[in-house]
Amino acid sequence: MAALRPACIEDAAEIARLAGELGYPVAADAMQARLQALLSLPRHRIVVARGEHDGLLGWIAVERRLTLESGERIEIVGLVVDAAARGTGLGRALVADAERWASDQGFDTMVVRSNVAREGSHPFYASLGYARVKTQHVYRKSLE
Repeated sequence: MAALRPACIEDAAEIARLAGELGYPVAADAMQARLQALLSLPRHRIVVARGEHDGLLGWIAVERRLTLESGERIEIVGLVVDAAARGTGLGRALVADAERWASDQGFDTMVVRSNVAREGSHPFYASLGYARVKTQHVYRKSLE
């Protein structure tokens, strides 16, 4: 099993590689800038999974969010497991780490959003006890 640990700046290239596997390609330097901004914020937790050899096998990003309509909650905002490591329990371990972090902060529920196109993630989250509570559309508009 991979070893879990908090992410560090040196993980930027591998986190970017895995984000690309999920369909969110990003350059390593852009990921490094994002990590630099997020790692110092106590409302965010980013944990990576390192295998026996070089490279990361996965990562999870969790955020403590406050919104007007929902109040405060903990949300999984990113979870990626390398294609070669899927089905090994690594995703479960990463989610369990996030759930412990949420519990340590006094929360008793977690939220995660999963794109309808990610058919493999839906039974995964259901198997962990997550229940679907809504379906939504996301809109984007270029401001250029």
